[in-house]
Amino acid sequence: MAISGSTDFEPDVAEYVEEAFERCGLEVRTGYDLKTARRSLNLLLADWANRGLNRWTIEQTTLSLVAGTANYSLGADTIDILSAVVRTNAGASDQSDITISRVSRDAYINIPSKNTQARPTQYYVDRQLTPTVKLWPTPDATATYTLVYDRLVRMDIAANQQNTLDMPFRFYPCLAAGLAYYLSIKRAPERMQMLKAIYEEEFERAAAEDRDRASLSLTPSRDYYTFIS
Repeated sequence: MAISGSTDFEPDVAEYVEEAFERCGLEVRTGYDLKTARRSLNLLLADWANRGLNRWTIEQTTLSLVAGTANYSLGADTIDILSAVVRTNAGASDQSDITISRVSRDAYINIPSKNTQARPTQYYVDRQLTPTVKLWPTPDATATYTLVYDRLVRMDIAANQQNTLDMPFRFYPCLAAGLAYYLSIKRAPERMQMLKAIYEEEFERAAAEDRDRASLSLTPSRDYYTFIS
C-alpha cells in the first residue's frame, strides 16, 4: 500500500464551515450561511484568548527605551505580556539582560516617585484597547536600555473562505468541533449539548498537549522553620 508522503493538510475556512455544518446535520446552501459561520469562527478565536496560553501566539518583541519616557504602546494586537527583561548595551560584548518584575495597577499607582530616573526594575501592563506598558523607574540616560518581552498576540481572523488559519495542526480538530458547537446554538439546538461536550474534550486535549516540557524543580524555603533544640 502506497502512502501519500504528504503532511500539508491545512483546511481553509470554507472546509471548516462545511465540516461544522455537517456535524450539525446541515449543508451550506447560501452566502449567508458562510457569513454567519465566519462570524462564529472569529468569535471562537476570540474566546481562545480567554481560555489560557496558546503557545504559538507567543512572540518575543524588543522596544528601545527613551530616557525620561515611562509609557510605551504595545500595539493593538497585543493581548498581554508574559515576561520581560531590560537589556543593557544591546549588541555589545557586555550586553546584559536583567529581570524586571510585574506589578499590579494598585501597586503602580501607589509608587510615590514615578518621575525617578534609573534603570527600570518594574513594569505595569495597562490593558486598554491598545495596551501600554509603564516602567518604573523611568529610564535614565546612563545606558542604552532595550525592553525585551514575550507577548501574547491576537490570531489572524478568518477574513474570507479561502483563508487558512494561524494555528498548529494539533488544534484543527478542536477548531472544527468548536465551530460546530457555535453553529449548533443557532441552527441545531438539539445537538448543542453533544457538540459542546465534544468541543470541550477536544480543547482540553489540545491545550494539555500544547505545554512547556521543561523540567520543574522545586526547592523548599527554610525561612519560616523554627528549630527547637
